Amino acid sequence: MSEQKSAKHKASMEKQKVKVDESIAAATEERGIVVLLTGDGKGKSSSAFGMALRSLGYGHKISITQFIKGVQLSGEEIFIRDRFPEVNFYQMGTGFTWDTQNRDTDIAAAEKTWLHAESCLKDESVRLVILDEITYMLAYKYLDEDRVISAIQNRPFEQSVVLTGRGGGSAIRALADTVSEINDIKHAFRAGIKAREGVDF
Repeated sequence: MSEQKSAKHKASMEKQKVKVDESIAAATEERGIVVLLTGDGKGKSSSAFGMALRSLGYGHKISITQFIKGVQLSGEEIFIRDRFPEVNFYQMGTGFTWDTQNRDTDIAAAEKTWLHAESCLKDESVRLVILDEITYMLAYKYLDEDRVISAIQNRPFEQSVVLTGRGGGSAIRALADTVSEINDIKHAFRAGIKAREGVDF
């Protein structure tokens, strides 16, 4: 790299560092946050589980509640249940709605699962609560949106919450402090490639 390019790069990085340092200095509020991981793309739950591992790295108490999933084992479930038995891991256990095909039993299962999640949202000892695929429960009106939002808003001050799933509605987006949308550009499954252990589940 020429001296001119090196000098230009250094000047650019110096400006960037000033902006980053200013942003860090301006972020003075300390509290738990709400993160919404949404969109049609693959990786929302995987991202949430990554945050679970990050939190476990600091010795935090965490709770994971999975709506929809629970019939087919996933690598994340196997790993956490085997290596981190102290994690509060709860699954609705009914599988996908297109498998159950019974709205009444789905609603009953969702309400039972929500009672568990709601208790975690009241527990001051739980630092991170993951509500995996909860947006579907709101979209299908299996759960009362106002009740869910109220529980999240009134959680312990230091507790953070991660919500995953497609959609979820404008109220959930407004509630969240951070919203990340994963876009579906291309998916192997649509090309006829079978879901792969360790990658897709």
